[in-house]
Amino acid sequence: MTPSRTGIAIRVTVLALLGALWLVPVYLLLANAGKTVQNYSGSTLWQPGSLGDLWRNLSQVATETDIPRALANTAVYSVVAPAIAVILGATVGFAVIVLKLRRGFLWFFVIYCGSVFPLQMLVIPLFDSYSRLGLYDSLTGMVLIYSIVCLPFSAFVMRNFFAGIAESVFEAAVVDGAKTLRIFTRIYLPMSSSALAVVFILQATWVWNDLLLGLILTQSDTTRPVMPVLTGLQSTEGGGASYTVVLAAAILVSLPTALMFLVSQRYFAKGLALGQY
Repeated sequence: MTPSRTGIAIRVTVLALLGALWLVPVYLLLANAGKTVQNYSGSTLWQPGSLGDLWRNLSQVATETDIPRALANTAVYSVVAPAIAVILGATVGFAVIVLKLRRGFLWFFVIYCGSVFPLQMLVIPLFDSYSRLGLYDSLTGMVLIYSIVCLPFSAFVMRNFFAGIAESVFEAAVVDGAKTLRIFTRIYLPMSSSALAVVFILQATWVWNDLLLGLILTQSDTTRPVMPVLTGLQSTEGGGASYTVVLAAAILVSLPTALMFLVSQRYFAKGLALGQY
């Protein structure tokens, strides 16, 4: 059925309103990050700042705060941990669906149960175990916990994706003499590249925006992610004295995930259109 012009107009209007609603905070962030402390006030909230003041605030963030080091730490976490989770999740999905692992659903259920309980419930035992094992305030410990947290969703998506691939694909590869590892790496992984990209983008975004784990499991500048550092900057620079610098830091922190989505949006849209999960 072809939608009527009225229906199309309503949809466009609703989408435009939603888009404006999402863009208002972005505009306020950009407008006020380009101001000096003297120009920042409630009465000038909607007035745009200048590029020169924005550049000076960004320069102050880069030279006088721990944001650059925290960005580097978070970049490591946001690349390594989701990559590990995606690979392990694809392996789990392949083993359960394609190889029909014995008690495969039970193993999958155990893995997926990790996402059932709120992360806040695990903070105290996690902090205690990390302190005992020497993983507290370490890069290895942060990559490990982020990988574990990201794994259930990755396994869930990849299991459902592989369930949509015909069994004849695996059977034909076996008849041709291909080994299991070769079938997985040369056939199934390339076929699921869009789904893998979607999972990686979503998990990398979550890791980048995480505050709780970074705040609880790190304390030094060499390991602390960017969100706890930005939060600390807000508290130490509070009182209205350097709000514009904090806003400039927020822009700097937000850029990587926005750029990642812009670069990979083709894979992201294609992966969502698959409709396998």
